[in-house]
Amino acid sequence: MGFLSKLFGKKESEPVAPFEMKPTAVMMDEDRYWQIVQDSLEEAGGDLECQANVVEQALEKLELGEIVGFELRTDKLLYDTYNSDMWCSAYLMNGGCSDDSFEYFRLWVISRGRAVYDSAKTDPDSLVRAANDNMGQEYDFEPFCYIASTVFRNNTGRELYDYIDHDRFKFGEGNYPQIDFTWQEDDPDSMERICPNLFRQFPLS
Repeated sequence: MGFLSKLFGKKESEPVAPFEMKPTAVMMDEDRYWQIVQDSLEEAGGDLECQANVVEQALEKLELGEIVGFELRTDKLLYDTYNSDMWCSAYLMNGGCSDDSFEYFRLWVISRGRAVYDSAKTDPDSLVRAANDNMGQEYDFEPFCYIASTVFRNNTGRELYDYIDHDRFKFGEGNYPQIDFTWQEDDPDSMERICPNLFRQFPLS
């Protein structure tokens, strides 16, 4: 059964026998994380639903602690791109961007692979290249944020977030810094200064 079928209410597998596991703050090794993403990207061929299924299948092969580690690594990557310039790129590419949409946008950036993510982290305007490869699609990947927790729940009957050591892991959404915006949606010039190429590619209506 694929990821989206599980997400939208199809019958889940029975949970495994009770287990003992302490909350953890250990993230998955970054190289291993990015290999899972890259493999899913290549296998899916640009289809986001297929990519979600491929990632799900990869996580189902992992130990429970590794599944939590995958989630924690994702949270860290989201944390590291929570800033004004990245939000500007999201606003331009999607024609607007709420708080939730900004998270889904950054998940899409992660799903494009390590090279795209690292470039965007340094210069969000570099996303114009990834945008050109995905014209006609929305630039968000909401289902990506549910994959690890869904796999964990399917295998344990429990919630992944109960097994995160929140005292030691400081990169969750509740710890995001305050953003001082360097652009305003009613000031196009301020957005063009940050993302000139995206501004030309996605002109404001």
